Amino acid sequence: MKAARIGILTVSDRASAGIYEDLSGKAIADTMGLYLSSPWEAFYRLVPDEPDQIRQALTDLTDVEGCDLVLTTGGTGPAPRDVTPEATEAVCQKMMPGFGEQMRAVSLKFVPTAILSRQTAGIRNRSLILNLPGKPKAIRECLDAVFAAVPYCLDLIGAARLETHPEHIRAFRPGT
Repeated sequence: MKAARIGILTVSDRASAGIYEDLSGKAIADTMGLYLSSPWEAFYRLVPDEPDQIRQALTDLTDVEGCDLVLTTGGTGPAPRDVTPEATEAVCQKMMPGFGEQMRAVSLKFVPTAILSRQTAGIRNRSLILNLPGKPKAIRECLDAVFAAVPYCLDLIGAARLETHPEHIRAFRPGT
């Protein structure tokens, strides 16, 4: 089985400036390691909250690196510099709003400010781009809520096949 290519994009002014360590990107990689039983490799990027740099990183991960799945973290709030959803929408051909709706619904069980989050998802060519929140705990809660649908979505768009460890997350594929 060919290894899936997974992009991890952290969007953070402070982490990209070296003010603090990027724990969110690490949380995504750790979660993928826990969830996935099929081979995969990570392609990591760290950029500031700049729309042009976010768009460039997304297109680099999808078009140049050939990532099947790109998971972003950060830049999904209401602050003026939070522009990850707009950058995602700008590079995608199709938006997948159900991912963001489900992540917000689950997050609201933990914090009332989840309603301020603007996570989204979209498809660029044969890549699924999924925006996650910026805090490691919230990343895991959101991935737990939506990841069961990710492998089938990748199947439908012609991306790499992902297999999961069912004791951690069970991929849902109709008819199986």
